[in-house]
Amino acid sequence: MKTKLSVISYRLSATALFSVIALSAASAQLTPTRKAPRGEPLEKYDNPPALPRKIETSPRMISVHGPFISHQVNVDASGNNIVGDAANECTISVDPTDGNKMTIGWRQFNDVTSNFRQGGWGFTTDAGLTWTFPGVLQDNIFRSDPVTNSDEVGNFFYLSLQSNVNQSFFCDDLWRSTNGGQSWVEQSPDQGAGGGDKQWLTIDKTAGPGHGFQYQADDGINCDNNFFVEFQRSTDGGVTWQSPIEIPQGPIYGTLDVDSNGNVFVGGEGNTFYCVRSSNAQIGGQTPTFDQVTPVNLGGDLGGGGINGVGLTGMLFLAVDRSGGPTNNNVYMLASVIPPGRNTTDVMFARSTDDGATFSSPVKVNDDPVNPSKWHWFGTFSVAPNGRLDAVWYDTRNAANNTDSQLFYSFSTDAGVTWSPNVAVSNSFNPFEGYPNQSKIGDYITIVSDETGGNVAYSATFNFNPNRGQHEEDVYYVRVFPGGQGATPTPTATASPPATPTPTVTPPPTATPTTTPTATATPTATATATATPRPTPTPRTMPTPRGRPTPRPRPSP
Repeated sequence: MKTKLSVISYRLSATALFSVIALSAASAQLTPTRKAPRGEPLEKYDNPPALPRKIETSPRMISVHGPFISHQVNVDASGNNIVGDAANECTISVDPTDGNKMTIGWRQFNDVTSNFRQGGWGFTTDAGLTWTFPGVLQDNIFRSDPVTNSDEVGNFFYLSLQSNVNQSFFCDDLWRSTNGGQSWVEQSPDQGAGGGDKQWLTIDKTAGPGHGFQYQADDGINCDNNFFVEFQRSTDGGVTWQSPIEIPQGPIYGTLDVDSNGNVFVGGEGNTFYCVRSSNAQIGGQTPTFDQVTPVNLGGDLGGGGINGVGLTGMLFLAVDRSGGPTNNNVYMLASVIPPGRNTTDVMFARSTDDGATFSSPVKVNDDPVNPSKWHWFGTFSVAPNGRLDAVWYDTRNAANNTDSQLFYSFSTDAGVTWSPNVAVSNSFNPFEGYPNQSKIGDYITIVSDETGGNVAYSATFNFNPNRGQHEEDVYYVRVFPGGQGATPTPTATASPPATPTPTVTPPPTATPTTTPTATATPTATATATATPRPTPTPRTMPTPRGRPTPRPRPSP
């Protein structure tokens, strides 16, 4: 049975709901929490590019919180903050041959008076102390949903969603950098990487037959306009992409990874969470099929609205352990979910020790007492080369208003059975401020781990814009590491029901510190120039839903 999305009926209700949410978020009020939308593009071409304006700057922000130092990434050529822009939805990649070299991609809004965004990026050669933002991938081209990754020799890749004013397509392009993210070359022609909204990318870094293969999955609002949740493969470094293949159970808002045997795992949410495996995607001469589909209990559902306006409150992140040790090839899934009966989110985790056939009962990563009013959102994690797990998320536990958020961190050295005491790693920020005529701070943040810690890209509103009387959305880099809680914290078990094996669904035969440090105050940046009058913001209008075209015949792979 095809897992086609119920697009037409959903869009009528979702469009109305998004209008209500936009009005609510604009007034800095919590919006209604809802189950994450399905069959509705998260990316919409709302506004044309903003009118040209005088560019003003202020000192870049370096925000210190205990032993953790956040460095602003989206700075101008002189290393200064750009007053009046916005940046969010950031993905980080690290050169595995030289940890000093990193790149971060993000959604770049040149002016908060317009919702028009482009593919922004920054790079560092000194382990994140300073960053360079050379510009955008293509000037005045609508781009969103940035996903970056690196191969084992240090090449960086940037998968970017593109659309136009008519929203007549939602297609991806893949770009490559061979110089540490300083410049990018488009590998596939415009719209040539297939994909769609919301896509994710992974690369096979094993020594097997699929070495160098690239895989992506989308959420059904895709380039071939058939509304199926799809998987694609490139065997030539992203220059060409084979015909899309439907993913059983239609898991969306997730990520994918490759184990040390070359098996590809896709995680996401369908009618529940799923972990879907392809064992033969690594065989270039075969059409990929999915030989295992496992439902996973994460103790709730993905959500939208609430503390993040029109955005998600988190995605599903899947990662595989390739440490070569006793936890090798464990499959892990983590997400900020809305538990039953709640309107707020917890960070929940589950693991598989049998190649994704079964998963443990869900474990709560945030260690504050269960409090239905608190938010633990945008949860994400990564696996270090030595098997340690590093998780970060936004957290409101210390906020009297229950909306101001801090970045929190926890790690696990026993495959996620227990997690270290949570520690705040950033100062508090207001997630409602700095909206770029779009009421959200993106849909995700990311982390990449190494032997001793994790490299995090996140958005926050530390810089104050005196022209608007509120703070701005900017991208920050912070290094997290075990020990920030104090002297060698002892992991404490989180109460959880005993692990219960989850039954595997056979696909159809045709399916081819215990206390939070006090924030260290950082001086507020002051603009260096007097603002010129801002143009009147373009009124926001909801786009006309795309007509549902007849799916074109699938070419042979």
